[in-house]
Amino acid sequence: MNYTEVQLTVSPDFADILTAELAELNFESFVETDEGLNAYVQEADFDPEALRELVAKYSPITAIAYQINSLEKRNWNAEWERDYEPIEVANTVRVRASFHQPDPAFRYDLVINPKMSFGTGHHETTAMMMEQQLALDFTGKAVLDVGSGTGILAVLAARMGAASVLAFDIEEWAVENARENADLNDCPQITVFQGTIADVDPTTRYEVVLANINRNVLLAEIPTYTTLLQPGGALLVSGFYQHDAADIRQCAIDAGLIPGTALTLRDWSSLLFTKPA
Repeated sequence: MNYTEVQLTVSPDFADILTAELAELNFESFVETDEGLNAYVQEADFDPEALRELVAKYSPITAIAYQINSLEKRNWNAEWERDYEPIEVANTVRVRASFHQPDPAFRYDLVINPKMSFGTGHHETTAMMMEQQLALDFTGKAVLDVGSGTGILAVLAARMGAASVLAFDIEEWAVENARENADLNDCPQITVFQGTIADVDPTTRYEVVLANINRNVLLAEIPTYTTLLQPGGALLVSGFYQHDAADIRQCAIDAGLIPGTALTLRDWSSLLFTKPA
C-alpha cells in the first residue's frame, strides 16, 4: 500500500495535540522531529481539505507549515527502528523492540515491534495506562483490551498474571501486529480479533477493562464497559486531555462506577474506576 507523509513544522508544544487531531483524520503513525512532527496516512484515506482546515485552526495560535509527500514501498521497519528507543515505566516495566537487548533490572521486559500500530509506550496515554496497571492485581483474571493497537496493554496484563485477555481493534494491521507481539512475549492467553465493542459477547464478564482510545468513544462506550465488568472489577481509561477528564469521570459515575486514581502527564489524563461489589 502507498502512504502519504505530512511533514509539519510546528512548535514542540503542539506536537501532542496535533497527533491526537491527525489520528482523528485516519493518520496511523507519527514521528516527532526537530522541526515538529511527521505523520503518515494511507493514501486512500488522506483528505487534503481536512488537513488544510486543521492547519487553519491552529494558525492563529502558533506558527505552522506543512509539506505533503507521497511514499511508495517505504521500509517502515527501518523508519521505526531508526527512531524507537526503549522506554521505562515506574522503574518496573521496560518496553523495547526485538533488536534491543533485554535489561534484567526490570521486572517486566516487554518486546513490542510497533510497525504501523499506535502504542509503544512512548505516548503519555500508553505510559500512564501501564503505570496504572502496575497497581492492579491481574492474577488469574479475565481482561478486555479495547482498541488494542500494538497489544502492549494486553501483553502487560498477561505478563502480570491474567488468565485470559481478549483484545480487539478495528484495523486489520493492528490486529496482526498485536498477535505478533503476543507471540513475541510468549502470551498464549491473549486472543485478538478485528472488530468493535459491539462484537464482544455481552454475556461475558471481565474483571479488568482497559480502554486507551479517545474522548468521544469513551463517552459513548463507558456504559457498555460497565455492563461487561464483574462486580468489584476495574475500568482503566486514557486517550483524552486533562480538560476532558471531568466529562469522562461524570460519564463513569452516571454508569454506576466509583472514581479511583487519576494521573496526568503533559496535559493527558488517565482515570481508574471500580464497579461496586
